Amino acid sequence: MSNRPNKKTTMKNTPGVSDTSPPSIEVASAKILVSACLMGKPVRYDGRYASKGLEKLQHLQKQGRIVLLCPEVAGGLPTPRAPAERISERIQDQTGKDYTDAFILGAEKALAMCQDHNIKIAILKEGSPSCGSDFIYDGSFTGTKINGSGIVTDLLRANGITVFSEHTIDPALDLANR
Repeated sequence: MSNRPNKKTTMKNTPGVSDTSPPSIEVASAKILVSACLMGKPVRYDGRYASKGLEKLQHLQKQGRIVLLCPEVAGGLPTPRAPAERISERIQDQTGKDYTDAFILGAEKALAMCQDHNIKIAILKEGSPSCGSDFIYDGSFTGTKINGSGIVTDLLRANGITVFSEHTIDPALDLANR
């Protein structure tokens, strides 16, 4: 039997060897939270998906490293549903109906999922009032984008989870594979 450490043994657990390197995410098992709509799930407000599955993520999904979630559906909203936009700390549709509680519940479920799976990286749908990471819509329902982030993104970031969008997959994968 070899004295070499196996994948589950770190160097610091090996007698006579000290490991002073910073902790890293183990490539073979690090999971990433991904918006379900980016992987072909028809969960968007309009009953469609945003992508059939980004090729770079499909490989990770086959490895069991992708955890899919639509926070809006997890928060109890149906598909399809009225489009909603973030207006300050509230989420409303065009008629003024407030969906904030469902969005918050979905955000809490996303955080719980990350904690349960030790997820430190998320790739979420840009522009969404839940998942936007760099921009969201301004609440006028005119398609006007503003700098900002969604409720899920805010909660995940506040808890140390790094959030990327479908437009920044390469840096997300670089971080995941360190």
